[in-house]
Amino acid sequence: MFNLYDVSTYPKPMQRKRRESKKMAISRKQERELLKAEYLQKVIDLFVADEDVLRTKSNEICFPVVGSEGNEDFIVITVKIPTGANKGTEPYDGYEMAKDYEMKLEEKEEKERKKKEAKEKKMKRDKELREKKKEIAEKGN
Repeated sequence: MFNLYDVSTYPKPMQRKRRESKKMAISRKQERELLKAEYLQKVIDLFVADEDVLRTKSNEICFPVVGSEGNEDFIVITVKIPTGANKGTEPYDGYEMAKDYEMKLEEKEEKERKKKEAKEKKMKRDKELREKKKEIAEKGN
């Protein structure tokens, strides 16, 4: 049996023995699994002192939290190593993904700013229209 919170107690992946080399090579998939387990353990170690960390999947943990109103929810943290596009044609580029996210945020802020300006313009126009109607009504009386 192995301890869920200790990566060093996990069963070791099966490896083929090679006669010509003492050092065993592992596949890319096995290497990724080991990296995931290592970093998941680091995340667990980070939270285990203060939180009740629960392991829900091989690459996922969660822990309960209580909001300011006393409602209980769960925070879920998933560790994954993306491989990129299908068939390995384009590897995953975290730097490019960060740039894309930044651009999306800027576009969203620009849309919100334009929407706010349009709303302020409309409010100003409506206020002027109400004042004109009020003046016309006062002149009519």
